[in-house]
Formats: sequence, C-alpha cells, structure tokens
Amino acid sequence: MDCAYYNARQCASCALIETPYAGQIDQAQQQVAASLGLDVNDLALPVRSTESGFRNKAKMVASGTVRSPLLGIVDRAGHGTDLSCCPLYPEAMHEALDVLKGFITRARLVPYSIVDRTGELKHVLVTISPDEQIMVRFVLRSTEPLARIKKYLPTLQSALPSMVVATVNVLPEHKAALEGEREIFLTEQTSLPMRLRDVTLHLRPRSFFQTNTELAQALYDHARTLAEPAHPATVWDLYCGVGGFALHLAPVSSHVTGVEISDEAIASAELSAATAGLDNTEFIVGDATEFATAQLGRGNTADLVVVNPPRRGIGSRLAALLNESSVGTVLYSSCNPTTLARDLTMMDSYVLEHVELLDMFPHTSHNEVLVCLRKRL
Repeated sequence: MDCAYYNARQCASCALIETPYAGQIDQAQQQVAASLGLDVNDLALPVRSTESGFRNKAKMVASGTVRSPLLGIVDRAGHGTDLSCCPLYPEAMHEALDVLKGFITRARLVPYSIVDRTGELKHVLVTISPDEQIMVRFVLRSTEPLARIKKYLPTLQSALPSMVVATVNVLPEHKAALEGEREIFLTEQTSLPMRLRDVTLHLRPRSFFQTNTELAQALYDHARTLAEPAHPATVWDLYCGVGGFALHLAPVSSHVTGVEISDEAIASAELSAATAGLDNTEFIVGDATEFATAQLGRGNTADLVVVNPPRRGIGSRLAALLNESSVGTVLYSSCNPTTLARDLTMMDSYVLEHVELLDMFPHTSHNEVLVCLRKRL
C-alpha cells in the first residue's frame, strides 16, 4: 500500500507498510506459532484483509484552528497532522471527514490544545457501516458549543446525508482518554446498523466493534463453523461486547447468554437480538469471571463458551474455572498472542484443535487469533 503520509514521514502508525503484504502475513503466522509453541504448519490458513480502505472507524484528534481544523494525530509538542485522507479508510470516510472539517469551522468548534489546555473540540469519532451509513461523535471539553452544534446540525445533515447518528460526548478532564461518560444525542436515531450478511448489529456510541468489518464477519462465521460439530444446547459468550459471537451462534444453539461489563454494549446486543427476532438469547451486564464463578458454583454449565477478552486475556482465575469445568468446547478470540499463550498453559484439560490468524490490522504487528479447544476425553 502506498501512503503519502508515511512517505512524507508525517505518520508511522503502519510500521510494516514497507513489507509486502504476503511477507506481513508470513511474519504474523510465525509470531503466532512462536507464541503458542507450535510449528507454523500447525496453524490454519490465515484470513487476509484488503490492504486499504478496511477501517470502519476513524478516531481523530482535533487540532489546528477553527478556520483550518486538522483531524488526525498530535505529537507531544501539540503539533497536529491531518490524516483525513488516510488510505486505511474507505473513500466515503474521506468525504465525511472533509465535510466535518467544514462543519467545525461553521459551528466555531475551537480545537483543544493539549499544551495550553484551551479550546473545546478534543476528538471527532466517525464509524461507517457496510451500507456507508455514518455515526459521528464530537468529543468536547464542555457543553459550551452545544447550542451552536444544534443550530448548524441541519446544515451538516444536508451536506452529509449518510450521517444517521450524531452525538456530543463530554470529556472535561485533561487526560489521555478518547471519550467521557456523558453522551448527548443530537439525532433521533441512537444506533448505527452494521449489516453482516445474516446478522445486523446495532452499535450504540460507546460500544466496541471490531475495526475491520470484513474480517469481523469472517471471525464470526468461522466461530460458528467450529461450534456446529459440538451441537451446543447452551452457549456462554463472555466479554460479548455488542453480541457478535452470541448472535451468530444463536442459530446453532438452544440458548445463548452474553455477558459484558459495558451497559452500552449490552443495550446494543439486546436491540440487535430483538430486531432479528432471536428469542433464545439473553444479555447480562456484569463481569465475565464473576458470572462464570457464580454459574459453575451453582452447578450450572454450558456446552460451549466463547471468550473474547481485551489484551490482558482472561486471566488465571477464569482459565482455571474453565479448565476444571465440564464445558466441552471453548472458542478463544484473542488480540494478544502472548496473553493467549499464558492462558492456554492453565487450560491443559483441553486439546488445542484449531488455531487461525485473522489479519484485522494490516501493516502492523497486531494480530487477531481464533483458537478452538475441545475437552480431553
């Protein structure tokens, strides 16, 4: 992939961009195999991504001035680089970011200065669906600009008709954070539909979804393929997020329970299930490990458990619980092969049946790995 920003040394986020894509995949396969103590031939064929235009979310730091706003990155000295034409984003995202810069000027949204701690607009977060519908979030230091945003919102909606959800997020503290706890909806619609063939996920503003929509679809499809031979009557989807795994496994199970600490994500999952007419799912706001501890302590179990934790992994407590349980199949989706390997060492009552790399993040060393564990007979 050719990138003018990288060539001009304005952005180095894609650290592997000079390595041909086939070489990137080979390196990733070797890294995963080494982390898990396997031969690279023990891994399934990797799932490749398109090399550009694959990112569905732009997390842009606002800088520059009201008259000439920049959306992109900021260095430690506070100097901004506009990345609104980054080739990782689809063309529709480029067009939306260009429109949004015009809106920033019109609504007089002063970019926040991390050096002077002045200004209002900290970030602009844009999510785009496969149908090119868009959710826009303005992360502000306060609600001072809210009246101006509302005043000029019809102009923005006219210039950007694909924008179906718009919000203001309030982050008053000066800290390295992307968003705050308070969300103010500017539109009647409050969720963005992400259509994935036979499942549509409804994303609310502060709910997590995979960055690469095409690879997310492959991840859920392959999980369902791995689950089907187990004929699971009951499924637990721990760290379920917006319910991607749960909703894809519902057709092959009698009952699926999703557990997630984020109430926003659970609200998204419940809306998606209701819209799809899936009455064999339930979603619970709570800690995954505490849920499993309580259920297994009461003698309840599942035929199949999906875990999709953050980079820190599931940890020793949940790994031990699953290892000592009667759960027949565990699907572990990991974005960190190192913590995955650590957790698997504590789950020796299972056989590692399948290991698959999904290249969610081309041009970087970050990997998504899906493994299937079957209980030893």
